[in-house]
Amino acid sequence: MRLSLVLAASLMAAGVAHAETPAPSTDQPLLRTVAADVDAKALESTIRSLVGFGTRHTLSDTKSETRGIGAARRWAKARFEAISKDCGGCLTVETPSQVFTGRRVPNPTEVMDVLAIQKGTSDPDRVIIIAGHIDSRVTDVMNFTSDAPGANDDGSGVAAVIEAARVLSKHKFPATLVFAVLSGEEQGLLGGKVLADYAKAQGWKVEADLNNDIVGNSHGQSGVMDNTHVRVFSEGTKAVETPEQANGRRYNGGEVDSPSRNLARYLDGLADRCLTNFDVVMVYRTDRYGRGGDQVPLLEAGYPAVRVTEAVENYDRQHQDLRTEKGKVYGDTIEGVDFAYLAQVTRLNVVAMASLASAPPPPSGVKIEGAVSPDTKVSWAPTPGAAGHRVWWRVTTDPTWRLNRWVPGPVATTTLKDVVIDDFFFGVSSVSPDGWESPIVFPGPAGSFESVVPAAAVPKQ
Repeated sequence: MRLSLVLAASLMAAGVAHAETPAPSTDQPLLRTVAADVDAKALESTIRSLVGFGTRHTLSDTKSETRGIGAARRWAKARFEAISKDCGGCLTVETPSQVFTGRRVPNPTEVMDVLAIQKGTSDPDRVIIIAGHIDSRVTDVMNFTSDAPGANDDGSGVAAVIEAARVLSKHKFPATLVFAVLSGEEQGLLGGKVLADYAKAQGWKVEADLNNDIVGNSHGQSGVMDNTHVRVFSEGTKAVETPEQANGRRYNGGEVDSPSRNLARYLDGLADRCLTNFDVVMVYRTDRYGRGGDQVPLLEAGYPAVRVTEAVENYDRQHQDLRTEKGKVYGDTIEGVDFAYLAQVTRLNVVAMASLASAPPPPSGVKIEGAVSPDTKVSWAPTPGAAGHRVWWRVTTDPTWRLNRWVPGPVATTTLKDVVIDDFFFGVSSVSPDGWESPIVFPGPAGSFESVVPAAAVPKQ
């Protein structure tokens, strides 16, 4: 009964907004355009080309023009260059690399990423990334000579990256888009580290890294088929959280409101609004149990990042030698890819990138006050280019944001009457004059999208 009364009071508070200045329309025809432009046949063509290199193992041949990781990377670079030519040179192609040795790299080996960078028109330092890894493997992670088609792991992710570049390069965006084809994932998430280090060196303000890894299969090993869902994994608390910040977060909340988790909620909302018969399943962990992906080095650098992965996996087709045993086929071949499903996953990525890059940056300096008060005051730093902000709140056990108030203009604070600070979680999003909205930011360091948040920002207990 008490919860119902609390929600009723909140709903009343949500209705008492700034009615004299209505919020901009949230209808965005561009998102329908880019979603419709995704081509399943183009995705298939990319994967067939990648499979044709035999193996793309990180330690494989780099000199051959037809086989190995070197040939595959050069093909990806040429593909980006062709897309750039079609858009009048809108993409800059870079190939950052580092030399690694380690447990899975016994000899010094150059690990190279291939990046296509579409510079933003007005906010170029703010960066949205889509990534997939081009390297492949078989059962023995050190076997760099046997055929390793890597059709789904992660030819599907690379195909999504290249198709996103083709589709989005036809349009201009305020923020910068980066289309990243990574190497070295199977040898220890090395390409993700190269990307994270490059982002730091370039001074990028990375708002989102969408790591697409194993996104093209719709038939699970158990026989279950699911072509209407995709999983989005997100970390709960920041990898870069300081002990002082962790102490404040444990006391005041934020375990389920990292920027990565609110990025996952953002993707979930876009799927609901923009895609047909396709939904996001949010998974509240950094990655699948006991496994990892190239989003992890981005998280360790302090950048918001999620892993996008198919709803049901077939482990007979992952990390397996090509063979048939007792009638069962093993190996990551192209027969295991559902191109219509992959197209849906790619549509989710392109609408997310277009929406994030069109919106103002997420608010900074979000703060709440209201101890021993029936009301809650929410404040933030005014966001450049925003027409206003939405203040959001939800019951602490709700998985998604539920209630909101529109606050127009340069105003950077609002008081929610009869909304008790103790009973809810709060957040703020920024909205452009034409209705593009940023992800929601939870107060304090736990929710900030900034890669480094001062310890002084920790709320007092």
